[in-house]
Amino acid sequence: MRMAKLPVKITQGTRSKTYRVEVDAARMERLAAAFGLFHPDFLKSVDQAERDVLAGRVKKIRSFDDLSE
Repeated sequence: MRMAKLPVKITQGTRSKTYRVEVDAARMERLAAAFGLFHPDFLKSVDQAERDVLAGRVKKIRSFDDLSE
């Protein structure tokens, strides 16, 4: 399988800490499909993750050392 090319244009925004990223929508969809981002199992996992966040079952970490606690 050949990977889709995705030209990206990045410009600095009006504020010093912002950037604007432009991509072609059709090519972005092809790349997402190549990575399996439209697969039903992936979409289910995203829905479950969203429910976990809303229910407060997510722990914020600052480093991987926080996972061992």
